[in-house]
Amino acid sequence: MLDVRRLRLLRDLARLGTIAAVAEAHTYTPSAVSQQLATLQREAGVQLLERAGRRVNLTPTGETLVRHTEVVLAALEAADATLAAARGGLSGTVRIGAYPSAVRTLLLPALVALARDHPALDLMVTELDPVAVPDALRDRRLDVALVHDYDIVPVEPDPALDSAPLLDELVFLALPAGMDRDPDGDPMHSVRDAEWIVGSQGTLCHSLALHACELAGFHPTVRHHADDFAAMLALVAAGQGVGLVPQLAVGHPPTEVRLVPLAIKRRTRVAYRRGAGGHPAVAACVAALRAVSHA
Repeated sequence: MLDVRRLRLLRDLARLGTIAAVAEAHTYTPSAVSQQLATLQREAGVQLLERAGRRVNLTPTGETLVRHTEVVLAALEAADATLAAARGGLSGTVRIGAYPSAVRTLLLPALVALARDHPALDLMVTELDPVAVPDALRDRRLDVALVHDYDIVPVEPDPALDSAPLLDELVFLALPAGMDRDPDGDPMHSVRDAEWIVGSQGTLCHSLALHACELAGFHPTVRHHADDFAAMLALVAAGQGVGLVPQLAVGHPPTEVRLVPLAIKRRTRVAYRRGAGGHPAVAACVAALRAVSHA
């Protein structure tokens, strides 16, 4: 019988790419990871890894075993959920991750409802970018998380995660109130020569801005980077450029900012480890978030 802990190391090698990265993720030494993977290969009786210069890659058999590992880990999550349901009651720690605009608008009322209806739950919130969520869920640093993508820059489903849809929202073009609009009515055309305020490189908001401009036929001139939408709106109000802001993040914009709706939507989902959807605490969080999003 193959060892689940070693299978998890193999899965993480496929995901992270190097022995050193796997060791860091698990707080092991690289030599310890290498030894565990070597033992797994002996147990399997077939070659799972192969050298490629200084790197170690998975063989086709190793890649197939990783896909089976995802199924095994999901089954273990489901088994844990079944046991938690059988024990009855809702208690224990639930670690919830969310992006900033969702913390203010979706998560806060859901936390109030959860505290009222399930006082034995110990709720812990971490603010983070959706790009960081899959690793945090896999590594069990989070149990539930709010994630999003955009219809023009969709994110590929993660084989280790399940999710439930919460809401779709409009994306607005934020521009200084005095800026002239294009007479043909195309808002993106009117800002093709403007300076832009975009998210940090590597974030979904950065990808959104670049792709929206590419679809409109131009490459943006980026002047500022801002991951906080309130800061972005303040920069727009000061005439420092234009930017894209989703509806949940609009709040009470400065009077010097004009918001023009675009044919782009941000899509928010609540994510958790595959197989964990039946866990009572996870199900309670999902239900509370869906109730808020549909209110």
